[in-house]
Amino acid sequence: MDKVSLGDIRVTTLEQIPTVGGNVMHALKKSDIGFNGFGEVYFSWIENRSIKAWKSHQRMTLNLVVPIGKVNFVFHSTKEEKNFRSENIGDDRYVRLTVPPGIWFGFQGKASGSSLIMNVADMEHDPREVLHKSESEFEYNWNFE
Repeated sequence: MDKVSLGDIRVTTLEQIPTVGGNVMHALKKSDIGFNGFGEVYFSWIENRSIKAWKSHQRMTLNLVVPIGKVNFVFHSTKEEKNFRSENIGDDRYVRLTVPPGIWFGFQGKASGSSLIMNVADMEHDPREVLHKSESEFEYNWNFE
């Protein structure tokens, strides 16, 4: 696998179109940078202050959007001097995070209730291509602000 770095994670501002009855929230178009093909879309809920960490996809590119709530995504690289990168996204910062294969990541719910994460992946889930580590295997302080 080519060397990837935390700088390879792309943050894309997403459009919200005000309409009567509720906004239309864009997520990903096939013409967008970061779209590498379609494998599957899945949704994941995370509760306030809950932590889900750590995993690294070896072939999958992730396109992460939080349309409801707020989530702190933390990315880790063992190959760089600056080992962690944090991105808070959700209601108040509506963006898409495009994460290439080979980056370790975890996330924490930061909204007062539940937050919804959507991933538009370029391949179907394959448990053989994802690596897992326990939360304690990386020295990151998940203290809730």
